[in-house]
Amino acid sequence: MTNLPTVLVTGASGRTGHLVYEKLKQGSDQFVARGLVRSEESKAKIGGSDDVFIGDIRNCEAIVPAIHGIDALIILTSAAPKMKPGYDPSKGGPPEFYYEEGSYPEQVDWIGQKNQIDAAKEAGVKHIVLVGSMGGTNPNHPLNRMGNGNILVWKRKSEQYLADSGVPYTIIRAGGLLDKEGGKRELLVGKDDELLATVELRTVPRADVAEVCIQALLFEEAKNKAFDLGSKLEGQGSPTTNFKAFFSQISARF
Repeated sequence: MTNLPTVLVTGASGRTGHLVYEKLKQGSDQFVARGLVRSEESKAKIGGSDDVFIGDIRNCEAIVPAIHGIDALIILTSAAPKMKPGYDPSKGGPPEFYYEEGSYPEQVDWIGQKNQIDAAKEAGVKHIVLVGSMGGTNPNHPLNRMGNGNILVWKRKSEQYLADSGVPYTIIRAGGLLDKEGGKRELLVGKDDELLATVELRTVPRADVAEVCIQALLFEEAKNKAFDLGSKLEGQGSPTTNFKAFFSQISARF
């Protein structure tokens, strides 16, 4: 029998979720990995392993088997807007976006995340890491207008629900996500969207977000804290390696 903590990452077939799932697998001396995806197709996409469960986060009962017996939960589910067909960049103006029926932010980022938090609390999970987005302090943020989904409003609501849940938590509000190599940048913490004021600091590689999720499980200093996550440009500052110190500088609970 193993005494290693079992960690479930939901949204494991998404671009960031998949990175977290792979990092958990690579850290098999520290964790027992599990993933949750929505469909057989998504499961096949990330290798179809036995430790990947299928379930719809909008349905409480459907996610219980994945959550049963875990020690920690990393939530990486998010509604995803789609571009309306027929956009012609030559005509100027921004493209229009929509959400598929049943997949609006209210259903995915609020109800779906609330279901996960409730199921985890019921199962006695000891730590929940939730990845959100910067921009939530501004109700008029352009992301909220996209597809009329108010995505940051609903993300913020589920973050507050987690902070009030009584389960130890870490809320990571990531900046703009970059598909770049991780471990090359100095990571920055901020609060209340202050990093958004500086163009150079408002983005962060997905791989670094994934690493921060994993590191948050290892340090008491990460618990019951919420922070914005950005990064310096590659080559500026020193790549972040001391995560105990990184989490220790954060004081905000929400």
